[in-house]
Amino acid sequence: MHKPSGNNVGRVSNPPPEMAGKIPALHQPVRVVMLSHGYYPRIGGAERQLAAVAPLLQARGVEIHILTRRLPGTKPLERLNGIPIYRLPVPGPKSLASLTFTLAALALIKRLDPDLIHAHELISPATTAVFAKKLFGKPIVATPHRSGAIGDVLRLKSRLLGKARLRVLSREVNAFCVISKVIDEELAAEGVPVQKRVLIPNGVDVEQFVPLASSKRAALRSRLRLPKDAQVVTFVGRLAPEKQVDHLVGIWASLRKTLPQAILLILGSGPEEDKLKAMADDGILFLGEQLDVTPYLQASDLFVLPSKAEGLSVALLEAMACGLPVIASSVGGSPEVIRHMETGWLVPPGNPIALSEAIVTLLTDEKLRHKLRRKARIHVANNYSLVKMADRLCDLYSQVIEQNRRKI
Repeated sequence: MHKPSGNNVGRVSNPPPEMAGKIPALHQPVRVVMLSHGYYPRIGGAERQLAAVAPLLQARGVEIHILTRRLPGTKPLERLNGIPIYRLPVPGPKSLASLTFTLAALALIKRLDPDLIHAHELISPATTAVFAKKLFGKPIVATPHRSGAIGDVLRLKSRLLGKARLRVLSREVNAFCVISKVIDEELAAEGVPVQKRVLIPNGVDVEQFVPLASSKRAALRSRLRLPKDAQVVTFVGRLAPEKQVDHLVGIWASLRKTLPQAILLILGSGPEEDKLKAMADDGILFLGEQLDVTPYLQASDLFVLPSKAEGLSVALLEAMACGLPVIASSVGGSPEVIRHMETGWLVPPGNPIALSEAIVTLLTDEKLRHKLRRKARIHVANNYSLVKMADRLCDLYSQVIEQNRRKI
């Protein structure tokens, strides 16, 4: 296996050097099949990012087809925002489900005859894409969405023949769309060449996620039935162990002794939901999954993300675009977005005391909140615009397709 040199670790290309400057963006329409484990009505960060960027790609001449797993109560084929969503069967135990998904996806890919396949996650979507490349000659872009212990690289390495599968992906994937430097370092450590690693972080619609004037914010709180004078802290995300929402719920009762007006909004669902509700005291509202989190972010005073592992949180970017001061664990892509005490506040992962102190500090320091609010909005608008990310994806698709054609 190829070992990266030290100066390759953490480096990203944008675009890869051998592709740069050779191909103008999308002179003609291209067809892209996206493979993703989940999609609406499953609402996670990766799913929301894909749903947000797909219409922008379509508007730029990329014909998008999304292949995903069929959830109970969903149709085999439907269109959402003009994008066809093919929901493929996943019956029985995990191994049978993966095989069935792959076979159904390959048959559909053959019929759709795309110019490129974009696999989201390095498990079955990327494996399916490699089979499609071998069978039909389709180039592949792959996006790992998470890092660390729950990330794509370590999850794959822990599976049967995982290291061998990573070597195959390193060889066969034409370009890895890297959403954070931490993921880039993980790929580099597995021998993925630097010219295949392209930094395109998650993006946010900075026209939808905007700060509100205080008068409009008060009216919004009234519509959402939130107390006018409450100090509103919000979490948005899947209620899974890696998010460590139990730390947030666990500190709330003692925190309210200092700040009795503080209330915690928890937006999302997941396997930890029942446990968290059983732990919860007064001042915590569970609002479930929300198709549009914008009004809750705009009505809040503070956003908190206490995860022990992340890729690059879409919810974090959305909160910052809304001009919310944010507190996040220093994991995954969060330290790349947040400059401590400049664009947000970083805390060590798994440290409820530091988390509580950060919340109390920001809720009692209006001047600091105002500074973080203003700089967070500017930073995200300048560096994480969804429109810019869609343009960069279009460029990458064009370059990979053209490079593949030259090899044929």
